[in-house]
Amino acid sequence: MLNSLLITKLYIPRARPKLVSRPRLIGHINEGLHRELTLISAPAGFGKTTLVMDWLLNRDLNSPSNGIGWFSIDETDNDPIQFYTYFCTALNKISGIKRNLCAGVLALMESPSPPPAETILSMLINEVALIDERIILILDDFHLIKNQAIMNSMTYLLDNQPENFHLMITTREDPFFPLPRLRARDQITEIRAADLRFTTVEVNEFLINVMELQLSDEESRALEIRTEGWITGLQLAAISLRGQKDTRNLIDRFSGNNRLVLDYLVEEVVTHQPDEIQSFLLKTSILNRLCGSLCNAVTEEGSGQKILELLEHANLFIIPLDNERHWYRYHHLFADLLRQMLYRTAKDELSSLHKKAGEWYTRNGFPDQAIEHFFKAEDYHRAVPLIEDRADLCWTRGEHSKLQYWLETLPGELLFSNPNLCVFHAWEQFTNGQQDAVEATLQVVEKLVSTPDSQRESDRMRIQGRMAVIRAFLAFHKGDSDAIIQHAQLALDYLPEDDIVWRNTVYVPLGDASYMAGHVEDTARIRLETWETSKAIGNIYMELIASMKYCVTLRQQGKFDRIKEICQQQMILAKENGLSLS
Repeated sequence: MLNSLLITKLYIPRARPKLVSRPRLIGHINEGLHRELTLISAPAGFGKTTLVMDWLLNRDLNSPSNGIGWFSIDETDNDPIQFYTYFCTALNKISGIKRNLCAGVLALMESPSPPPAETILSMLINEVALIDERIILILDDFHLIKNQAIMNSMTYLLDNQPENFHLMITTREDPFFPLPRLRARDQITEIRAADLRFTTVEVNEFLINVMELQLSDEESRALEIRTEGWITGLQLAAISLRGQKDTRNLIDRFSGNNRLVLDYLVEEVVTHQPDEIQSFLLKTSILNRLCGSLCNAVTEEGSGQKILELLEHANLFIIPLDNERHWYRYHHLFADLLRQMLYRTAKDELSSLHKKAGEWYTRNGFPDQAIEHFFKAEDYHRAVPLIEDRADLCWTRGEHSKLQYWLETLPGELLFSNPNLCVFHAWEQFTNGQQDAVEATLQVVEKLVSTPDSQRESDRMRIQGRMAVIRAFLAFHKGDSDAIIQHAQLALDYLPEDDIVWRNTVYVPLGDASYMAGHVEDTARIRLETWETSKAIGNIYMELIASMKYCVTLRQQGKFDRIKEICQQQMILAKENGLSLS
């Protein structure tokens, strides 16, 4: 999982050289750092992220709150395992922390069947509580999280947060946290749209010093009234007014709510750009992150890096994500409206643009992003081989939400014509409690692999072995020990030796079935093999679990010296891998 992380999501965005400093809000944040949560919640375009960057530039570096982690969230982070992998990696990247945080937590999440999020968080909380430093984690764009399991686990974190940890969240909408309870306990600092609106003094400073626009006091006041201190509206208005002779007439035409003003202003800004820039903005608006070569692939031009730097210099709603001027992103609201313009003016080009982006991501080793773009292009045939390549890895890492989303997004005719993906679909049905549907899906797979020349013999046996694993779990669900053993043995006969994770998985119901049947010697053999296989996989968490199950069986056999020896070994292993707090 760590090798597939987009590391730019963990970079603190670079602050612009010209910002309107907001000491009243910075002071408000500083005063609330003793609480569990700072919530900066306002609609798009109110400068939430900019405020946090301003606070980072102006915070007291001598204060104990100087360990900062950053996680820029996007739509793909709704898988709990992916979310908490980024969450933990962001903590582990904080400079100045002497202890290697989260190694054990990350090991937990590498398990094919990770424990509940509360277990992961309990361990994380205990690790953080042991360090001397005080740390702050900033979660930017939290409104993109829709998964209720993540919301519930974050509530658990807030309820059990160590004193040396502070959470700061920017969001367009309030998260489903128990906010009334947090307010009643004085555990939350809130900054909202009314706080973020520019004052008259800030409006003047922004127009003169940041946008370099000379307006009369009357015009500035009129613009403030029209935009109601809304920062993005002011910025767009200022760009529109550059070079205009009749600025007052243009200001007077601003009317309506924020969204309508923004639509109008974006049209004004974009249509006043040279044709090359207009085309670049619209075509690259489909991208969540931009770099020169990616933009070149999408636009089929060669000036991507040059234009990105030009847009940054022009302060045209582009945010650098690193210090090398390699990766950027558009302001989210600006990107949203560019996409609307693209849809209105060049709807027929959307599929082609997404295909080009998908091809670039495929070539450059970002399969998850490639799949998303092929989905948006409705080019599902291009997505299928990428999903096949990723399915085993996602399943092994416990990224079941992501895999389930991919499988559910594929058209039924594609999914149910692919035996490999159908097997994973059957597993997801089982884990989601759809036991009645599992057997029907497996019967589809059986028909597919029974067709002559449909699969190589080795692939056919692998698929049949995996079906047997699922049927062993179905039998366990029904309490049928004999059927568990029958299907598990069939799975081991069919599965090749290199399909280690699936082979290891089937030992779980097999060992438990043997235990339920009272076959102590067989149970000991099976659980020992489970332990040895876990070692071969290199899955520390599963190794510890398997060794404990084996020790339970050894206790029945009265082999207490062996139990003591194994437990001592496993305590050392746990400590070496960050899974022990002793």
